[in-house]
Amino acid sequence: MKSNRRDFLKKSALSTAALSIPTVLAAETARRMPAKPVVVSTWNHGMPANKEAWDYIINDRTALDAIEAGVKISEADPRVSSVGYGGFPDRDGKVSLDACIMTGEGDCGSVSFLQHIKHPISVARKVMEETEHIMLSGEGALQFALKQGFQMENLLTEEAKKRWEIWKAKGNPRSIINGDNHDTIGMLAIDRQNRIAGACTTSGLAWKMHGRVGDSPIIGAGLYVDDEVGGAVATGVGEAVIKVVGSFLVVELMRQGFSPEEACAEAIERIAKKQNIDGMQVGFLAINKSNQHGAFALRKGFQYALTIDNETYLKDSKYLIEE
Repeated sequence: MKSNRRDFLKKSALSTAALSIPTVLAAETARRMPAKPVVVSTWNHGMPANKEAWDYIINDRTALDAIEAGVKISEADPRVSSVGYGGFPDRDGKVSLDACIMTGEGDCGSVSFLQHIKHPISVARKVMEETEHIMLSGEGALQFALKQGFQMENLLTEEAKKRWEIWKAKGNPRSIINGDNHDTIGMLAIDRQNRIAGACTTSGLAWKMHGRVGDSPIIGAGLYVDDEVGGAVATGVGEAVIKVVGSFLVVELMRQGFSPEEACAEAIERIAKKQNIDGMQVGFLAINKSNQHGAFALRKGFQYALTIDNETYLKDSKYLIEE
């Protein structure tokens, strides 16, 4: 680890102090500025997901409809080994999925430890719209999904099964939580009516303990949006994100006047200060209601997809640690 981490922490402390005086005014100014449609999502598999969401946006569908449709592209793609169908299983060889969805008005729904259902994001939306609850888990979430008309499917592809068997043959070691075992898809969108919504969905860490749940279905950890400010999503090691209530933290920093990138960087700094980050990857992605976007990660390699003005780009996130 080179000295840029130490330098970053020093500079961050100074910039935070400098921001403290004008933050309220800056946040109020940002809220008054009109936003135009935008979609952002984590990782390169966000590219096709963004394009699907953008089609909804330009056809005057809501941000909520757009983000659900967008992340379903990743959930259904067997080549994406960390989301939905094709996701790597737990150490018992079973695929379990987590997801949450949220609107800028504060409505939200979530499912965790859901098995046999390809599109957990759609079940999470049903929880939000059809129940008095926010989160359903395990067998209860599955039974609810079936009553809502979802069909049970085998989510373990031959490729994922083969990879699991190779891992198991090594003596069934503990799952390794590192920079290569972390992907999810988190998406944020603002529609033509200036509404914001977000979604987060994952199959979680490969070879995790059966029943493990990370940050992705937890409102405030893996995802948080607020119509007055903007939204944030997290990716990476969920345990680290939960400990700092990461996405809520990013949004609240933006409320105080931090730009999306500055807010993401501050959240990463807090993780770096208080947790053992050896080999760990965490990234945050955020947008505000002034069409600013930004991301920041612990390590090099985090990318995000940005769609604005009918163009989609794959962007490299800034990062804290140079190795």
